Amino acid sequence: MKITIVYDNTAFREDLQADWGFSALIEVENTPKVLFDTGGNGRILLSNMEKLRIDPSSIEEVFISHPHLDHTGGLSEFLKVANIIKIYVPSSLGLKVAEPSVHLHPRSARVNEVILKKAQKIHENVFSTGELEGIEQSMGVITEKGIVLIVGCSHPYMGYILDAAKQFGKIYAIIGGMHGFSEFELFKDLELICPTHCTQHKAELKRLYPEKYIEGGAGKIIEI
Repeated sequence: MKITIVYDNTAFREDLQADWGFSALIEVENTPKVLFDTGGNGRILLSNMEKLRIDPSSIEEVFISHPHLDHTGGLSEFLKVANIIKIYVPSSLGLKVAEPSVHLHPRSARVNEVILKKAQKIHENVFSTGELEGIEQSMGVITEKGIVLIVGCSHPYMGYILDAAKQFGKIYAIIGGMHGFSEFELFKDLELICPTHCTQHKAELKRLYPEKYIEGGAGKIIEI
């Protein structure tokens, strides 16, 4: 699988724009491309995509982790140029009744909005943890090395997120925003840690797990 961070607080590539928010393109063999979250600004999202040579029309699905604007703000602009088939949303976020900033664009009237409440597979090797603590879902990809877990902000307790993912197998990696997470021992069995976006304790994670730690940032590509 391949993960390309498109939108982040920092930029891994100097030609890309950093901004508060998160978005990543998830590519899994024999599975539609999935855009995980859409950052906070559609103009920045599309600009970074263009520089990364990512064609929005090649992306068939969007996975929204939670309803905060720094994860949904780019959706409206993205849908103007995309050919999305499905948008996976947690049950707390019904896009048709959400804030105007995340309303579906008229061109995307054929979008199938899938509301996810419980942990479930959305493809053979891709699953949602289900909405945890009434706010956020995470995405997991099942690989030969184990589960690669992509998180938006980790608002729910990290132990709950990991437990929900473990239903599908052993966790190999975690990538994404981790907010104020500080129970670092929960990551002792992981092989790859890439904290992005809102993570407050990047320095501690790097110090504790130097061999597992990977810097994120817009433009970073992780292949597993």
